[in-house]
Amino acid sequence: MPQITVRQVPDEVHRALKAQAERDGMSAEAKARQILAEGLFPEIEPRLGARLQGLAREFGVDLEGVAFPRERSGLDAADFG
Repeated sequence: MPQITVRQVPDEVHRALKAQAERDGMSAEAKARQILAEGLFPEIEPRLGARLQGLAREFGVDLEGVAFPRERSGLDAADFG
């Protein structure tokens, strides 16, 4: 996997990165990778599971770790005859 080096990172950016990483229980390097990926490939619209979890949080319900499996059955083709 390729590597990059980012030079001349301002002190306040480095401190904020380390603080966020610690808060999220990850290394600063892992947090930097996450921030880069999310910045380069943002989700246009939150997925249904994320939206349901957000709605549940508003009502004080913890759905962390609950999976929302996708329906995998096929669709029937339209019949225009």
